[in-house]
Amino acid sequence: MFLQTPTPDTSGYMIAGYAIAFITMALYVASMALRSRNLHQDLTTLQEMDKSAREKEAAGKQSGR
Repeated sequence: MFLQTPTPDTSGYMIAGYAIAFITMALYVASMALRSRNLHQDLTTLQEMDKSAREKEAAGKQSGR
C-alpha cells in the first residue's frame, strides 16, 4: 500500500480534449450557417432568373400576336 504510485493528473488532457471538441463543433455550426446563407442567396438568384425568363417569354408572346 505504501509503495503504490499515485494516479497521474490528466486534467490538462481533459480540458484540451473538451476545447478541441467544442472548437470542432463551433466550426461545424459556423459552416452550416454559411452554407445555409449561400443556399438562400442561390435560391433568390434562381427565382429572379426564373421571373426574368417568364417576363421575357410573356413579352415575346405578346409581340408575336
